[in-house]
Amino acid sequence: MLRSLQGRLAAALVAGLAVLSLAAAAASFYVLRHEVDRMSDSALQETAQRLLPLAIMDIVGRDADGDDDGSRRIAAVRPHDELLTYAVRDDRGSLLLRSHDADMAIFPPDLKAGFTSTASHRIYAEPGLQGTISLMIAEPLATRRHAVIEAALAVARILILFLPVGLCGIWLIVRTGLRPIRRFCGSIAARGQNDLTPLEKKELPTEVAPIADAVNDLMARLDRALAAERSFTANSAHELRTPIAAALAQTQRLMAEMPSAAMRERVQNVERALHTLSRVSERLMQLAKAENGRVLGDAPQDLRPVLELIVEDFRRVASAKPIQLDLPDQPVPSWIDPDAFAIVVRNLVENAFKHGAPGKPVGIVLSVTGTLSVRNHGPVLPDDELERLTKPFERGATTAKGSGLGLAIVEAIVRGAGSVLTLRSPVPGWQDGLQVTIEGLPLASARPMREKTGPA
Repeated sequence: MLRSLQGRLAAALVAGLAVLSLAAAAASFYVLRHEVDRMSDSALQETAQRLLPLAIMDIVGRDADGDDDGSRRIAAVRPHDELLTYAVRDDRGSLLLRSHDADMAIFPPDLKAGFTSTASHRIYAEPGLQGTISLMIAEPLATRRHAVIEAALAVARILILFLPVGLCGIWLIVRTGLRPIRRFCGSIAARGQNDLTPLEKKELPTEVAPIADAVNDLMARLDRALAAERSFTANSAHELRTPIAAALAQTQRLMAEMPSAAMRERVQNVERALHTLSRVSERLMQLAKAENGRVLGDAPQDLRPVLELIVEDFRRVASAKPIQLDLPDQPVPSWIDPDAFAIVVRNLVENAFKHGAPGKPVGIVLSVTGTLSVRNHGPVLPDDELERLTKPFERGATTAKGSGLGLAIVEAIVRGAGSVLTLRSPVPGWQDGLQVTIEGLPLASARPMREKTGPA
């Protein structure tokens, strides 16, 4: 069953053209047969009226010469097959004259003036000399049928030649007529994932314009809902920073004033909880920024210095955890925003440190083709767990502290940049570990489409 509108229209028009062609052929055959009969009857009548005076003269002259051969046959000038045969009878039915190929069996004895049809011939009788003689002329019906068939075949050949041209014309007409719809679909497909601006519909057919209106209305509602959600997430995380910082300061001051070790330990637990809340609020702000889609910069930047700076920071803070950095000799200019790229790398390295095997190095590899991979040793994760790790607040089977937002933030930024995030466990070529790969970072060689977003 055809699902394509273009295919359905083309098939319907082709079927209609075929039906019309058959109807035209049938009508042409009917008209041709009628016209052939009319023209042949007219030719029979005209021939009979021209032959009758000649026949009368021949009969009168023969009577004057005393020729008693009443069934005189007209000799042929040269041998040939007669299409029309004729005979002349008197009012008593006696044969007076006939053409050389005339078969008297085809002429009924009681033939009346005018046209008569038998099983094999069309006959016309023309009386003369006040009805004392009658000239009968006959034409085989097979001749007429042959003429009709030849004319019908000529029309059929024209129709057969016309059909391919008609089919191509229908296909072009349908394709041209649906071009605005294809452009409309192409403009939707070419949009960024966060581009919710109204669709252009000025070239759309009247029948399709309501679809564009409905899609625009849906995108407007979706844009408002997403903007409200992002605004709530960002504002909530931002508003939490100040009271959390104040609570931390008061907790640290309170811990210094505690008289006993037991009370100081309880205050330290509160401090750790506030630090965790602070990290969660920071991650929520990062997630809001990532989901807002503003991850492309105004100009391409080399990603190598960003990676080197982040690795140096980690080496300075966590000197006991080695990092193996593999960078290409050539620059890797990309349209991704350096801050967004730094958030991606920091989250991936923090996850590798937090969940990787202690004392084992974390590997970071950047290629000139725009592929970044971060790998670490550790337990092998099942496939169903890998699928869940990129969702917000989802964590694997681990005892390490965390919010479950790191990979969700990475996935949102990567998706906004038009790249692909892949998780593999174990690491290819290893017996254990996890490898996170980002493929298709937008390089400077291909200008990415800037994404339009609503208010966040």
